[in-house]
Amino acid sequence: MRRVVPALAAAVALALVVGCGGDDDSEEPAEQGSQPQQEAKRGGDLTVKYAADVDKIDPGQTYYQYGFLVAYATQRPLYSFKPDDAINPEPDLAEGPPEISEDGRTVTVTIRDGVKFSPPVDRAVTSADVKYAIERGFKPEVSGPYVGAYMGDLEGLKAYQDGNAEEISGIETPDDRTIVFNLARPRGAIFAGALALPASAPVPKELAERLDRRQPSGYDKFQAFTGPYMIENDEQGRLTGYTPGSEIRLVRNPNWDASTDYKPAYLDSITIEQGNDPDVASRQILDGNGMVSGDFQLPAPILASVSRGDQKDQLVQTPPTGRYRYIAVRTDRPPFDNADVRKALTAAFDRNALRQAFGGPITGDIPTHWIPPGQPGFEEAGGAEGPGVDFMASETGDLELAKEYMRKAGYESGMYDGGKTLTGVSDNATQQKNVSQVAVAQFEKLGFEVEMRYVTRDSMYTKFCQVPGNQPDVCPSVGWLKDFADPETLLGPVFNGKNILDEANSNFSLWDDPETNRAMDEAEVINETAERNQAWGEIDRMLTEQAVGIPWLWDKQPMLRSADVNGVVSQSNAAWDLTFTSIG
Repeated sequence: MRRVVPALAAAVALALVVGCGGDDDSEEPAEQGSQPQQEAKRGGDLTVKYAADVDKIDPGQTYYQYGFLVAYATQRPLYSFKPDDAINPEPDLAEGPPEISEDGRTVTVTIRDGVKFSPPVDRAVTSADVKYAIERGFKPEVSGPYVGAYMGDLEGLKAYQDGNAEEISGIETPDDRTIVFNLARPRGAIFAGALALPASAPVPKELAERLDRRQPSGYDKFQAFTGPYMIENDEQGRLTGYTPGSEIRLVRNPNWDASTDYKPAYLDSITIEQGNDPDVASRQILDGNGMVSGDFQLPAPILASVSRGDQKDQLVQTPPTGRYRYIAVRTDRPPFDNADVRKALTAAFDRNALRQAFGGPITGDIPTHWIPPGQPGFEEAGGAEGPGVDFMASETGDLELAKEYMRKAGYESGMYDGGKTLTGVSDNATQQKNVSQVAVAQFEKLGFEVEMRYVTRDSMYTKFCQVPGNQPDVCPSVGWLKDFADPETLLGPVFNGKNILDEANSNFSLWDDPETNRAMDEAEVINETAERNQAWGEIDRMLTEQAVGIPWLWDKQPMLRSADVNGVVSQSNAAWDLTFTSIG
């Protein structure tokens, strides 16, 4: 997210998937921007079909694409994105653009007047609420997953984290509508960009402080909202509309003032229904009313039949999402601490077979490096051609080249003979499981045996692949979606060693290399756009040449809507924008 996303998975049913979903000649759905297919109408109840739960419901903790879907509908961070613009953030709680000092060490934001918290808080939002929201992200009880990466240069942060200060001195609130962030390094550009993430949404201290003393924080049970929607609650603020693993019910926030917000919020209510089988849910959406797909990948047979049938206008595809999907292997221990072994593995993989298992070319392009098309730094990293490393030259795999690399790594036969059975944990959703099974077969080409365990997506992340102490050798179902349009957000949280966390970790490969760490630290403090993109493009090349993982898809996101739904896609989050979607 940002962020953790559902990624890879493989296939026992590869023949079925390739036969039904992998046809290059299938008609692709039209890309959908901010304009609905019909005239938008107010009212109606939308059902969003999820396979699994969100990662977290707390805006200071969520870092998963579909957790963000809820956060942006129910909260107002300082900035957010209009659905048809993934590059330029829009003032949301903020009144206007952030002011960044010439030296890049100070960011000043003025918040707008007239924004109130939902019941039971029922008062106007102030700059102090934003200050507390960001401070709590650094509390161990909250452990905001990205605040350290993008906001870790706040002055006074160490004293706060060490318990020697009650507040972060680098965050000042000279009045109720002004907030000033003082930074120890010239990180103004990236800090200002991060203010478009949910962690900058205001949090009332009088409600959250006692809850934040619990481990973990209990703010996900009692929460105040500022967006057009809120999770249904009772008079004490307890969230009655959230049953983990089952349902999230969003209703209108009675204290939301439309005159202060750019979001139209057409719908009366939104129910996120969890625990759905993707195939069954897809057919329900196509044949029903008021429904859209959520966190699951569309099954390949559905993609094929819908794109060629009468219901093809109900299949909507995002533009390139700014996400890469990849196979993460632990680089901190044998056998993947050896670069030649990692290069061999990448060379051996038939990445097109993975894409076919995922749904075929309609789901995206096969990468030549990390930063996806359309994102800052893509061209600087080599564009579509990439840096030209030989072990990524073949989309279908080059076994002889792979064996050459294995011999360089010390395996004379060209095959792995280390005697270790590798552990793996995969998403058990249909598409992801299919792809992961294909991945297991790719490992076997070089003699690697992977004992794969299949669990729900939220468990895969929060119990295994995001917890280094419990992380397997292989996490095949991971990917990364940009946090916002800056190349650091695609590479820093995922590959900078300093961002490895005990929990909520996004460096799935546990890559901690002094040379690339140093290059990233230097690139972090570049604020001029062209120079910044060049620096991160070079880092992309370094990571590609070190084979830090196996990137197999720069994706586009096919999604389904019922015929009566005017679905609007957020280009920033690569999902439906619930505040612009309507029922016709």
